[in-house]
Amino acid sequence: QLQLVESGGGLVQPGGSLRLSCAASGFTLENYGIGWSRQAPGKEREGVSCISSSGLITHYADSVKGRFTISRDNAKNSVYLQMNSLIPEDTAVYYCAAGDDCTGYSVVSRIRYWGQGAQVTVSS
Repeated sequence: QLQLVESGGGLVQPGGSLRLSCAASGFTLENYGIGWSRQAPGKEREGVSCISSSGLITHYADSVKGRFTISRDNAKNSVYLQMNSLIPEDTAVYYCAAGDDCTGYSVVSRIRYWGQGAQVTVSS
């Protein structure tokens, strides 16, 4: 079965950190650009960050720039989102997606696969 699986979500206090992982099953991630997006209750899904297949190109939404870092380990068939200095506004379900190019809108084009989502809650 071809799928993406996110992990690493949870409850964290403001100012804390979490690292999300996106692992591929049944296919090789290294051929795809990978994006992270999020959706908060009552809001539209927004692009957070993306990374090219080579890892050389990354983009971040202004709201997370300087706090989040995207990376990939093709040997582990995984992509990560390190989230630091978390604020309550980061609370959302986070999704990873595999597609073609990492665009300047912090999303990947021509998405082929979506993960099921990981809940991140930032609250004291």
